[in-house]
Amino acid sequence: MRKPLLQSNFWIIGITFLLFNYCSAQFSSTHTKLNQLYENYQEATITNRLVRYQNIEPLIEKRRNQEAFKVLRAGSSIENRPIYLVQIGQGKTKVLLWSQMHGDEPTATMALMDIFNFFEQNDELQPLRKKLLSQLSIYFIPMLNPDGAERVQRQNAIGVDINRDALQLQTPEAQILKNVREEIKPEWGFNLHDQSRYYSVGSSSKPATISFLAPAYNEKKEINPIRRDAMKLIVGMNQVLQKYIPGQVAKYSDAFEPRAFGDNMQKWGTRTILIESGGHYDDSDGQYVRKMNFLAIMCALEEIADGSYVRHRLPEYQAIPFNTRSLYDLIITNVKIQQQDKIYNLDLAFNQNAVAGEENFHYKGQLAYIGDLSTSFGYKTFDAADYKIVIGKTHPQIFESILDATQTPIEKFLAEGYTTLQLMKMPPPEYILEDRVQFIMNDQKIRNDFQLGSNPSFFLERNGKKEYVVVNGQLLKID
Repeated sequence: MRKPLLQSNFWIIGITFLLFNYCSAQFSSTHTKLNQLYENYQEATITNRLVRYQNIEPLIEKRRNQEAFKVLRAGSSIENRPIYLVQIGQGKTKVLLWSQMHGDEPTATMALMDIFNFFEQNDELQPLRKKLLSQLSIYFIPMLNPDGAERVQRQNAIGVDINRDALQLQTPEAQILKNVREEIKPEWGFNLHDQSRYYSVGSSSKPATISFLAPAYNEKKEINPIRRDAMKLIVGMNQVLQKYIPGQVAKYSDAFEPRAFGDNMQKWGTRTILIESGGHYDDSDGQYVRKMNFLAIMCALEEIADGSYVRHRLPEYQAIPFNTRSLYDLIITNVKIQQQDKIYNLDLAFNQNAVAGEENFHYKGQLAYIGDLSTSFGYKTFDAADYKIVIGKTHPQIFESILDATQTPIEKFLAEGYTTLQLMKMPPPEYILEDRVQFIMNDQKIRNDFQLGSNPSFFLERNGKKEYVVVNGQLLKID
């Protein structure tokens, strides 16, 4: 009797092995092709992280007359801006994705516009489109907080954080999201956010470019079948992203927040995945992180459609490190600074604070930390042990405009020790392309000291030669 049983077990193991490898190969093929063809899907009208309602409204409206899409007005914001619900697909499994419930967190919104474009194409990934459209009904709320997006702020027009209004439902935006959830009753939900670019993966120096979470639904952080499925799907998304951002995927804090939508969606029976978009090297406009969102979401939709997420193991989810805030834009170590008639050997950390303009951001440097930074990391790090600091000077001449000021080569100003130029007329900051000096209005007072919150400009000099300049929180080689 044992021999047939043993043979049966071998058959089961063999079939399982073949199915696992088939699913893995299919999944690998999908993300590879999506990566190769991504430029065909990337929405060309959105090129930076300043995404407001007027940027996405025409992209949504044009889908009204397309057969594949169904566009509804789910409601209105406090200031009467439309909040749209876009549907695609007629499958039995329902998926809801909502983005920009925090108005200053637009990375995933850009990716959703790319996903819309994907479904309009007819290329070698047509089998994937047919699979998703036949197996899934996908619902998008591309911008839940258009008033906050207009102001480039987290909260809505009256200062309420929508993601802390899942219980009281005091705001129309929160009511819309809850109503959509109750009407659709989606099996899956994607809660799409941005996190600080200063999060790293665990205690490593690598930025947490993407952080995932299957939110807890109670204080005990228990794992029921709903949350378990969300964890398994995250394992699949992590496996994909490790191909493109190795070591740069983390878990977001799983502390239970009883007022938050993600935690309550999980509690209400929707398998919920939080995606937090962070920083990446030389990607201030968030375009590479946008692509990572696109790849992760598309591959997750495929795993939901064919059920292949069930093959993943929970220990792989648990092994993803939590994110920690230990990054700065620039760290300069071993700096000798004179403070109160004494020389101190210190580390300095600078951050670039984004300030919204009309069409893009400009960045203002800020001295963010002074002291021992041995447990922190920088997107850029420089050891200044062999260098002397020389404080930059403000040029005495007042120039009519930047065009007038740059008639003189910038190198000449730097050679003479000037890092600041005064102007009579200042253009919008996002249009200032020269970054080796800072420009100020002639009546503006600047702090050029080493105090937290200041934005000092200085040279790093070695053997009597100025080799580097630090301006607006950036380290630049002079030559």
